[in-house]
Amino acid sequence: MQEIKRDLYLERLINRKENGLIKIVTGIRRCGKSYLLDPIYKNYLLENEVKEDHIIKIDLDERKNNKYLNPDVLDEYIRSLIVDKDMYYIILDEIQKVEDFESVLNGFLHIDNVDIYVTGSNSKFLSSDIRTEFRGRGDEVKVLPLTFAEFVSAYEGSNDDAWKEYITYGGLPRILSQKTEEQKSKYLKDLFERTYLNDIIERNNIQRMDVLDTLVNILASSVGSLTNPKKLSDTFISSSMKDVSINTITSYINYLLESFLIEKAQRYDVKGKQYISTPSKYYFSDIGLRNARLNFRQQEEDHIMENIIYNELLYRGYNVDVGVVEIRENNMRKQTEVDFVCNQTDKRYYIQCALSLPTREKTLQEERSLMNINDNFKKIIIVKDNIKSWMTEEGISVIGIQEFLLNKDSLFI
Repeated sequence: MQEIKRDLYLERLINRKENGLIKIVTGIRRCGKSYLLDPIYKNYLLENEVKEDHIIKIDLDERKNNKYLNPDVLDEYIRSLIVDKDMYYIILDEIQKVEDFESVLNGFLHIDNVDIYVTGSNSKFLSSDIRTEFRGRGDEVKVLPLTFAEFVSAYEGSNDDAWKEYITYGGLPRILSQKTEEQKSKYLKDLFERTYLNDIIERNNIQRMDVLDTLVNILASSVGSLTNPKKLSDTFISSSMKDVSINTITSYINYLLESFLIEKAQRYDVKGKQYISTPSKYYFSDIGLRNARLNFRQQEEDHIMENIIYNELLYRGYNVDVGVVEIRENNMRKQTEVDFVCNQTDKRYYIQCALSLPTREKTLQEERSLMNINDNFKKIIIVKDNIKSWMTEEGISVIGIQEFLLNKDSLFI
């Protein structure tokens, strides 16, 4: 397997180097957090004349390092390695396994010549209580599974073949080293059951595994569809699970969000410039995990493509919402949807997803909500077809999915 390039994350770490904050690298398990810090970031440090004995790396999920799960032992050991005034770079993998790790990290902040990097695999690691403990001295870098461009950088084959692999098996880095379809499928299914779900069950002391199982299946089957706990409760009732409360469903969704397994996109009223609290959309952080959960049965390419575009926009640093645009039709008000409203500082893009635009009628249908937005921000339709970008008669940009994903500047063109 070729080297996987994660240049954007490396740049984000470099920009935070020696900034006096704890660099907190978060993300779903097996997405490549450890690989980002070692070898990618570690090699960067070594290439920039940092001595190897000034990089202190401990993998806290390895059995041989169990003694360092004791905060006093960890604290004493690391301090014993700091023997001069040069800068030391402390890298602690899966720090949430250490009891009272907040006090350990805050203690290190009082040492002038240390730069701290830690990883964690659930968002409880970033809860308000922990942020209070860090007293505003934590700086998050959230890592997602491989984007399509990162996947292609290590894939041995054509971009079209890479796309077929990616929409089926997703972007967890180890997928690239699995040789057969059977191996890839087994890896994803085992990871989902034995790692992600078990983590959620144990961390939150879940008693109703049947409810969690059903909820995950529903969300996987309806990825990108509007839903809320009440609607999900009705689905449970129709499935003869009438004893499942809305509060339980809400809690279980939050557990899935906290594990970084899914992401939530809120609805935003474009004309009213306000959020609509419910319903929302949910996307999987890795499409391969979603497909494996459904035993690779539901392969609706439009929904899969929408999920991949959502993840790509998050990767590029955008705040992403689902747009709602009210239009008048036959003297009646009607709500239409913009798949994504993307914001980043003073930039905004409105994006629709479509498999293709084979006719003028289909183009007008996809443009309808975009054409009813009365501002000058760029409006884009992303299609599956591997095409050269073009402009509709109404001035809407149309971009092929591979061009969008492989060109980091595709939204600016």
